[in-house]
Amino acid sequence: MSRKVIQTVAAGGFLLLIQAASAQSATKKKWDPVQWSVAAEPAEVAPGGRVVARLTATIEEGWRLYAPSTPTDGPGGGPNPTELSMTESPAIESWKFLQPPPVVKYDPIFQMNSELYEGKAVFWLEAYLNDDAPLGELALEASARYSACNDKVCLLPVRKKEDAVVTVVATAAGQAAPIPSDYAEAKLAEKSQSAAATGKDKRATSTGSQGLFEFTGVAFGFGLLAVFTPCVFPMIPITMSYFVSAGSTSRRQTVVQALTFCAGVVILFTGLGALVSVILGPFGTVQLGSSVWVNLFIALIFAVFAVSMFGVFEITVPSSALTSLNRFSARGGTVGVLVMGLVFALASFACTGPFVGTLLAGSVQGGLAWPVLGMAMFSSGMALPFFVLALFPTYLNKLPKSGDWLGRIKKTLAFLILAFAFKYLSNVDMVYQWEILTRERFLAIWIVLLTLAAFYLLGFFRFPDEKPVSEPEPVGLGRFSAGAVFLVVALSLVPGMFGGRLGELDAYVPPPEYSGFNLLSLGGATAEKSTWIKDDYEGALAQARAASKPVLISFTGYSCSNCKWMKYNMFTKPAVTELTSNMILVELYTDGRDDVAAKNQDLQLNRFGSVAIPHYAIVRLDETIAAEFSGRTRDVEEFRDFLRSGA
Repeated sequence: MSRKVIQTVAAGGFLLLIQAASAQSATKKKWDPVQWSVAAEPAEVAPGGRVVARLTATIEEGWRLYAPSTPTDGPGGGPNPTELSMTESPAIESWKFLQPPPVVKYDPIFQMNSELYEGKAVFWLEAYLNDDAPLGELALEASARYSACNDKVCLLPVRKKEDAVVTVVATAAGQAAPIPSDYAEAKLAEKSQSAAATGKDKRATSTGSQGLFEFTGVAFGFGLLAVFTPCVFPMIPITMSYFVSAGSTSRRQTVVQALTFCAGVVILFTGLGALVSVILGPFGTVQLGSSVWVNLFIALIFAVFAVSMFGVFEITVPSSALTSLNRFSARGGTVGVLVMGLVFALASFACTGPFVGTLLAGSVQGGLAWPVLGMAMFSSGMALPFFVLALFPTYLNKLPKSGDWLGRIKKTLAFLILAFAFKYLSNVDMVYQWEILTRERFLAIWIVLLTLAAFYLLGFFRFPDEKPVSEPEPVGLGRFSAGAVFLVVALSLVPGMFGGRLGELDAYVPPPEYSGFNLLSLGGATAEKSTWIKDDYEGALAQARAASKPVLISFTGYSCSNCKWMKYNMFTKPAVTELTSNMILVELYTDGRDDVAAKNQDLQLNRFGSVAIPHYAIVRLDETIAAEFSGRTRDVEEFRDFLRSGA
């Protein structure tokens, strides 16, 4: 005889629930605060007759059982309603369960009013036999799937079966007991519209929504800043004179020429971003930021650019290429203006290269579209002033003239670029765990470079290609303010050398636990080191089972800035730690160069279908996935929703 369990309460995610039930039944029998029994009335029933069975749940004090009708959507997620079913039999024509009136109480775990039972709950099973039901013994096998909770914890859902035997006889005098009038048919728990439509369980998958918006904003800002570099700013009057000499006869023609010039700039830089995306593909762009060779290459390029901007040598685009393009642009017309935009973009690359390198390095962790969007926004920001000045050429006379101030900006940027070169070297150091650029040494280098930039702006020293210090020069308000800012930032990094948190900058420096000294107790980083388990998923799962807590997995990377930002800026917020304190936290690094990292990569790809970092997943004790979240977010409530959905 085939067995088919007919669910009267079909909670979302049926397959996941069956897996959870199977995993539970495979384990040893454990203590359960709910005990079940079943008794049928009458003991004898005729074919075509009616029989009822009482399914009694005895609940220990302090625990509760949720009614089949309890809502499952609330601020803190939702409880698992009790599901009742019976094993199908050819002797039974129809059946249904009826539930007693539940108690409606506020549930502190799920932060909502729930329908529940405490102490004892008696459910009724009402069944009607077929007219041709075979004579003899008939087993009425009822099953209940439920999750018991107290005010602090909910146990994993379990399924229990109980049966009662009745005898089918040709003539039966007994009558089935009446069902109390205040009982109602056990119904489906109310779901949210989206859950009901998809038929999925309460597994949430979220993605940080603010990363792309922030990245494009930074890219546009970099483009505007690039205008004030020595390679770009002097080109403004030259470019404007080209438009004037072109002899525009109308405002419309001027607009067309300005747009065409800007299109040349945007096309070159956006094409560079598209080339990165096409060559690497979606998985390559995600993992490129963790590549040791890429980080070494970026560090080398940044160091070369910095030394060049200090005046040691000059980086230029080959003159033959610029001459050929310039000759083509001299033909005039739309194509000539477009080519002139390309020439301008190439000529400016000596100063915009560090901006471009930084954006491409930051974009590769975002996915396929990020390099293209980043370069498009960067080039749009750089081209915008040229477009505005082409429309309103009178503003050209109000711009400051090129002079020594451009050289100061160039050399000040060189200090910053050199600092970022060490950032990429630090990525390599952490991936290989060399512990050469520890947190203290790295911050010491940054403090020195920022202090030197401040002293340079304040006039304490000069470079060989500038006027000697013996010739005093007044320091204006702008230089003084900029120097003061650099000095303040440098001093604010000092507590980080002793384990203190650095806020936003923690995303770009080695973490507190990557320290060469045992000074973490002086700062605020001891919590992270003691709370997070590193690269031991099985050990975290064992601890979770012992403590009856879910596991929060963080797929992360040594060189992942967004991962570090989330760890030290999101997970440290009280509103978040309130929820994570009831979880076992484990970090799985995927960008290392050992077998552990390879194992973590396989787990993330094969189990969770993702290669992005950071990627967070909450796993139940039976290893089913409760919720997932990818990327960085600054929205605390968005991240709390993810944590609550998986708790």
